[in-house]
Amino acid sequence: MNTQVRASHLLVKTEQEAIELREKIVSGELAFADAAAMVSLCPSGANGGDLGFFGKGQMVKPFEDACFSMEVDEVSQPIQTQFGWHLIQLTGKEG
Repeated sequence: MNTQVRASHLLVKTEQEAIELREKIVSGELAFADAAAMVSLCPSGANGGDLGFFGKGQMVKPFEDACFSMEVDEVSQPIQTQFGWHLIQLTGKEG
């Protein structure tokens, strides 16, 4: 069976913004979904950043690599793609 992961993410323009948001999320000052809804440049922000379940080959490589190496509930370090800077929270894993 192919492994699938479920992730939420937020997308911002700068690494510094991603770093500052991660600090607030990890410290408990700000919920990930609230941060995504407030600042994410991705339309998924309206759903708290939820991307649902996906398998390998469905996301850009740096994003996918991060997701498949994370533990559930972990919040990633800032990840750069051609779209900008992401923070990812892994919310599920199956398979």
